[in-house]
Amino acid sequence: MKKKVILITGASSGIGKQTALDLLAAGYTVYGGARRVDAMSDITAAGGHALSLDVTDDASMQAAVKKVLEAEGRIDALVNNAGYGLYGAVEDIPMEAVRQQIDTNIIGLARMTQLVLPGMREQGSGRIINISSVGGTIHTPLGAYYHGTKFFVEGFTNTMRLEVEDRGIFMVVVAPGIIDTGFGDVLGEGITRHSGTGPYADIVKKMISAAQSPSAALKGSHPKVISDAIRRGIEDAKPRTIYRAGKFGRLLPLLRRLLPHRMFDRMMKFAIS
Repeated sequence: MKKKVILITGASSGIGKQTALDLLAAGYTVYGGARRVDAMSDITAAGGHALSLDVTDDASMQAAVKKVLEAEGRIDALVNNAGYGLYGAVEDIPMEAVRQQIDTNIIGLARMTQLVLPGMREQGSGRIINISSVGGTIHTPLGAYYHGTKFFVEGFTNTMRLEVEDRGIFMVVVAPGIIDTGFGDVLGEGITRHSGTGPYADIVKKMISAAQSPSAALKGSHPKVISDAIRRGIEDAKPRTIYRAGKFGRLLPLLRRLLPHRMFDRMMKFAIS
């Protein structure tokens, strides 16, 4: 039987790279896509393929999907992993930066989904794994734009399931908790740049202090726990609609479901006090 073909966006680091390497080790044909092709040399060394792919550039996305289809004739699973977190007060962040966040986390994911669907429909099978976050269920200070994109991912995926599951295509959300991918450093740099001075500087100081505290329980899980969840989404005969994994990945959504909004708000504020 021909090996299943997997296309992963955002494969140059973190969860995307770990997933590519793990799926290669499991015997899949893997194409990793990212803007920094040179950062995927370990994927090619392991027998995978590295594609130039910018999910904010439509021509780049079309070219990447076309290249996989020309080489393999099919795409069995798309892992929409490319994304990043934009942090800072809503009032402070320039709309240009907001548009970039939306282009990457929302438009790129939706367009990649559009591009692989015709082939999956024709073959009568496929998996689309959309990487959300614990931040697609809960909310934290200074993360309105990021959380908004991840709430979109979950709503988009749930709706898509009603459109395509009867055609043999499974839509799956993987929602990481806190993962050790350097996200915390990006968060700290972002909120300092956008809101480190001005009316929200007090919240920024509290968040950075809480994150840097020796007692902070913010060291994340290894990206492999998410790679394992993605693999289950690809391999399970009838995959779950959502796989939660990683530190606090199950606890925080449970608390959000059980607690009234304002009580959860107080808990979030207490966490950074």
